[in-house]
Amino acid sequence: MTIDKNQELIRSNLFGVQPEGIDVSFEFFPPKTEQMEETLWQSIRKLEVLNPSMVSVTYGAGGGTRERTHNTVSRILKETTLTPAAHLTCVDASKGDVDDVARAYWDEGVRHIVALRGDMPKIGQAYKPHPQGYENAADLVKGLKKIGDFDISVAAYPETHPDSEDVNADIDNLKRKIDAGAHRAITQYFFDTDIYFRFMDKVLAAGITVPIVPGIMPVTNFKMAKSFSERCGTAVPLWLEKLFEGLDENPEIRRHIASMVTAEQCRRLYEGGVKNYHFYTLNRAELTYTICHTLGLRPQGEKA
Repeated sequence: MTIDKNQELIRSNLFGVQPEGIDVSFEFFPPKTEQMEETLWQSIRKLEVLNPSMVSVTYGAGGGTRERTHNTVSRILKETTLTPAAHLTCVDASKGDVDDVARAYWDEGVRHIVALRGDMPKIGQAYKPHPQGYENAADLVKGLKKIGDFDISVAAYPETHPDSEDVNADIDNLKRKIDAGAHRAITQYFFDTDIYFRFMDKVLAAGITVPIVPGIMPVTNFKMAKSFSERCGTAVPLWLEKLFEGLDENPEIRRHIASMVTAEQCRRLYEGGVKNYHFYTLNRAELTYTICHTLGLRPQGEKA
């Protein structure tokens, strides 16, 4: 049996059929140091060959990484074949300031924005709009549409945003963002795929028909992932905790576990009709590349 045939059988066993029509996008964050910048660009170059639909660059709490985000987006636009999407938030900035950033992106040729309300600079601090700023993400989307015909993504929360009263309020807010002109939503990461599908039932019942792209975060550092998940309201299943138990000093095994778990998550999503995935890379390419390989994605010209 040939190697290609073996790969075909492996993917067929994982997905039940040969996966087709898969589309991926990747998220990066702007680097703080020269070493982090080198790691980021190694990751960008490694993942570039997989031809993602876009790559997004995050924006720190309170707009704290504005300049670094802009520099990273600009470099991606100029030096790669990728389509960059710049995160933009409302926090701690006037409408004029946010509009200036958006116009600068438009003038540079950036056409995709991830429009977010954003978090306050202090962890746990209640959100408060800037007195002269955009009130929320829906308001920001409206403002961006006045500046240019941006391709706009917004956030969705399968497990409800920590600041929302309940899931219905969360869905109503998502609908306002879509009605304001957003073209798709990207979800907060989750580990239980049933949560995503139950969320989609509510989304469709609310008349929202734009793509809701699941956010996928491969986990290698479980303690860090659990801590962050507690802050953003993502449930961490006991079975996932058990899988990483006793592996604190064994990074190689953790990577294998992460690859297995994420491939299974994508398989279950695919079985439910989901073919688009947004990977939170944490600026590391290896694990994301491995999962994409499992999904059948290959560098251009290479057989799947």
